[in-house]
Amino acid sequence: MFNSLDISTSALIAQRTRMDAISGNIANLSTTRNEAGEAAPYQARFVIFKTDDQVKTPEGAVGVRVDSVEVAQKEPLWRYQPGHPDAQQDGPHKGYVAYPNIDMTTEFVDSLNATRAYEANIGVIEASKSMFGQALKIIG
Repeated sequence: MFNSLDISTSALIAQRTRMDAISGNIANLSTTRNEAGEAAPYQARFVIFKTDDQVKTPEGAVGVRVDSVEVAQKEPLWRYQPGHPDAQQDGPHKGYVAYPNIDMTTEFVDSLNATRAYEANIGVIEASKSMFGQALKIIG
């Protein structure tokens, strides 16, 4: 009876993980060092979804789950800033700083997409609750 709620809840959790990855990408848009303090640009994260056969309805609808959070392997954006502490000291990129190759517009569009999906699933939950309430009124 509550399978629709379970499916929408699984989607809410998946979209929340997606929003976390997107917000991390935006927050690290100009990060030029990794966690170890070495000069290495942040690499964008993206979420891969997968159907979840554990959450399903008798009619065949299934839920969704996060399969993995992947790290994008993109060439960094190089900016000539010879006075920057993270500027390359030698080689073909001498004087250049490696910045994350993250497109702000793409991240904003992805966040809008995730927000709309989240809102749609909230709407399904609200509609389901309303139907359950009406069914209880009819029964009782």
